[in-house]
Amino acid sequence: MPPLLACDLDRTLIYSPKAFWLDVPDEQAPPIVVVELYQGIPISFMTRTAETLLLALKAAATVVPVTTRTAAQYRRVRLPGPEQEYAVTTNGGVLLHHGQPDAHWHASIARRTAAHCAPLQTVEAILADPAFSSWILKLRHAEDLFIYAIVDREAMPEDFVAGLEQQCLALGWTVSLQGRKLYCVPQPVTKSSAVAEVQRRTGAGTVIAAGDSLLDRQMLAEANIAFRPAHGELDDGGYRSSNLTVTTARGIMAGEELLLRMGRVVEQFQLARQG
Repeated sequence: MPPLLACDLDRTLIYSPKAFWLDVPDEQAPPIVVVELYQGIPISFMTRTAETLLLALKAAATVVPVTTRTAAQYRRVRLPGPEQEYAVTTNGGVLLHHGQPDAHWHASIARRTAAHCAPLQTVEAILADPAFSSWILKLRHAEDLFIYAIVDREAMPEDFVAGLEQQCLALGWTVSLQGRKLYCVPQPVTKSSAVAEVQRRTGAGTVIAAGDSLLDRQMLAEANIAFRPAHGELDDGGYRSSNLTVTTARGIMAGEELLLRMGRVVEQFQLARQG
C-alpha cells in the first residue's frame, strides 16, 4: 500500500500572514495562493510550489490532513486537488470519511472519555474561575469534545499553565498552550489515535507525519518517519527524535520544504516497490 501522510495544517502545511516569516524583500517573495477564506477574507495561504508538491503527493500517497480545528473550521480550508478520503479534525475527536463524521469513531471516543475522564464541564469550571478573568478572555467548546481559551499571555502568571496541567492530569485531561490559545483536551482525544485508525482501515504499512505543536508530538513519535518545521512549540522545546527531520526553513517556506522532503521519501518507496 502507498504510505500514509498525516500532516498538521496550521503553521505546518498552511500559514496565516503573521506566520509567513519571509526574510526577503517583497519583490523576491515566492508566489502565494489562498487556501482559506473567513467571512470573505483570505486568512490562510501556501506557496504555489507547495500547492504543486501537494498535488503530486496526493497522486502517490494517502494524504490525511490532521488538525485541532473543528470539522466546520476545517471545511473552510480548500487544499488543492480532490477531497481526501480521510481527514482528522478536533484533535482526533472527529474522523471524517468522504467529508462526513464517522459514527463508529465518534462512539469509540465517547466511550473512552466517559470511562477515563472528568466531564468537560468540570474543566470548564476551573477555567471560568473569576480569579483568572484578567488573562482568560474567552472560552470555547470544540464540538463538546474539548475546551480552549483565548488568553492574554502577558497577563497570565508564569506558573499558571504548570498548575493547570497538574489539575487536569488528575482529571484525565491534557493541556497545551499554542500562541493565544490554551487547549484542555481529554487524554483519549489524540491525533495519533485517529491516524492509527486510518492506518488500520487503509492498510498502509508506513506512516509519514508532520506537525509543529505539542499536540502533534505523539503523532510524530509514533510515525515511521516524521518531520517538523523549524518553528512552533516543538521547536521552542527543542524536540528531537531518531525518526525526525527538522526543516532548515521557517514560516511558509518551511511548509514548502516539508512537502518537498515528504515527496522524496514517497519517491524512494515507489522506487523500492518497482525494484
